[in-house]
Amino acid sequence: MSLFPDDLTIRARDFVARAAAKGMTVATVESCTGGLVAGLLTEIAGSSAVVDRGFVTYSDAAKTDLVGVPAGLIRDRGAVSQEVARAMAEGGIARSGATIAIAITGIAGPGGGSDAKPVGLVHLAAARRGGATTHIERRYGDLGRHAIRLAAIADALALLEAALES
Repeated sequence: MSLFPDDLTIRARDFVARAAAKGMTVATVESCTGGLVAGLLTEIAGSSAVVDRGFVTYSDAAKTDLVGVPAGLIRDRGAVSQEVARAMAEGGIARSGATIAIAITGIAGPGGGSDAKPVGLVHLAAARRGGATTHIERRYGDLGRHAIRLAAIADALALLEAALES
């Protein structure tokens, strides 16, 4: 029995097998998901060949201290922004031995949203060592904290899957 929905566990198992076969490793840099992507990946037996490390960068200070996101960038763009998500992913690469880093920052609610940045807004980025950094923005809506975090995990897994092929 998994802590996660079966569809995510099946996808994670496939991702871990494919990444291991390619000799690729992953670092996670998570804010609103609080380490759940790392949790999903490490739910899979054999994931130690793939998961390098996870950073839970829930606070702005953690984003700066752990993965080097410039404090000025957070101040100017906000912690929930494309620019910060990209910096988190690139910082995950810089501060790990991983081939791919996935980053997630968002507003899972129920509070904390605004007109400009509503509950359900999530920015995700994936950086590949020596390659490009990709980004997606999601506006899931106010689905509830649990549903927003699960949707973000699914999208993070899709970015990881795509990064294997890039």
